[in-house]
Amino acid sequence: MNYQVLARKWRPRTFQDMVGQESTLRILANALEQKRIHHAYLFTGTHGIGKTTLARILAKCLNCEIDITATPCGKCSICQAIDNGQFLDLFEIDAASRTKVEDTRELLENVLYPPTQGRYKVYLVDEVHMLSNHSFNALLKTLEEPPEHVKFLFATTDPKRLPNTVLSRCLQFHLKRIPPELITKHLQHICQIENVQHDVLALEKLAQAANGSLRDALSLLDQAIAFGLGTINKNDVHTMLGSTSQEDLLPLLEAIAAADGKRVFDHISHLADHAVAFQPLLEELINCFHKIALMQIVPDAITDTTISPLVRLFTPEDVQLYYQIALLGRRDLSFAPNPQQGFEMTILRMLAFKPNVQVSETTLSPLEPKKIEIHQETVSSAPSNHQEYPSLTIPSWRELLPKLELSGMSYALASNCTFGSFVANKFELVLSTHHKPMLNQKSQDRIAEALNRYFKQAIKLDIRLSSEELITPLKQQLDEQELQLTNAKETIMQDSQVKKLLDMYDATVEVSLIK
Repeated sequence: MNYQVLARKWRPRTFQDMVGQESTLRILANALEQKRIHHAYLFTGTHGIGKTTLARILAKCLNCEIDITATPCGKCSICQAIDNGQFLDLFEIDAASRTKVEDTRELLENVLYPPTQGRYKVYLVDEVHMLSNHSFNALLKTLEEPPEHVKFLFATTDPKRLPNTVLSRCLQFHLKRIPPELITKHLQHICQIENVQHDVLALEKLAQAANGSLRDALSLLDQAIAFGLGTINKNDVHTMLGSTSQEDLLPLLEAIAAADGKRVFDHISHLADHAVAFQPLLEELINCFHKIALMQIVPDAITDTTISPLVRLFTPEDVQLYYQIALLGRRDLSFAPNPQQGFEMTILRMLAFKPNVQVSETTLSPLEPKKIEIHQETVSSAPSNHQEYPSLTIPSWRELLPKLELSGMSYALASNCTFGSFVANKFELVLSTHHKPMLNQKSQDRIAEALNRYFKQAIKLDIRLSSEELITPLKQQLDEQELQLTNAKETIMQDSQVKKLLDMYDATVEVSLIK
């Protein structure tokens, strides 16, 4: 006996057999029971979610010998003929191979003849968007006013390519991707009926890899059964898909949290040696960061013993940053010379933006430091046992900053601070709580060293956090640049020559391009 693949063997034969698509099935079932039958239906959605299958079931509902019903008997000659692909009044047309207008005209010539066996002649056109414009034009009149005995069922993965004149003549149903939970449940049911030993976690991985397509899930299930010699387990599925589990990602996530570059790349090399596919690996990493963020904000949202230990290793700010970096890395992965390199650069970006990671001081340059001499008032003599220190104000901190010759992360931190106080040998700066991720010991040490060099004595630096809005050197500079840009725009708009050109050529000034 020839083996029949699971995707064909388990193809739904009734609405009750369908997985997902509850809203579409409810509308169709109610319409059939009320005999409110439209002349043209359009089923849209991604591949493998049941568009063509649903169209065949609808054809069976319309032609069952018992009556027009949402629950065809499946036993009459017409129901069995449709199931076996032998029903004479069901015409399945592959639009991808019959795109010419001549093919459409030949089809329309047969529309006028009454059905041979059933109640209706049903034309099921798959991938209808592949028809040519001339074919659509030839179809329009018949589609608008078809004979009573004709029903059109269209299926497509790309409804945007259909003319609006066709869309307006059809009753459209968009079939959604099937959730992994429903696919997993369906795969479990099939494994039980087929007497296949299985691991639920392995089936969950297959469901995730199917990306909402039940047909893809059944094809992967066939592969997994063959790979495991009739048994499905998690390790075999990971090997077959070239993917990895959350447990395998734990060492990588712990190394990222610790900013340990050597451990990170040792683990990536280990994964590469096991032929892991890096795009699914990056997607699994994104899923992990999502779960960590959920458990940090809403602890009861999910229960995952694998992820729980990681929650305390990351700050919420870091998780949000890493999630965004991973998303962008996934988007750009196809542009990298190879997937492993793209994955490595994504992880490097995470380490580079982690505040307590040692970053080369040449990576950031000061924001146009102005060479302004610091003005200090002359201080009267004091007793020899008491040492006086310069008095600093907010403007003088901005003037002092370039003199400290800072760069990189330390300059970025200092430029986002305001001056607090300078008493005895204690130099206090104030940092907004919004910039707390920038605060790390290494940058503070470099700022303190720069102050020591400038004042030629030991200075103790203290950076205090504040929730108030601060006027920092960086904010002052950005405000000045914004003011200069605004003035430049106004000057250009008020220029007599510019006005003359605008009037002469009926032109406008693209203000956004003024820099």
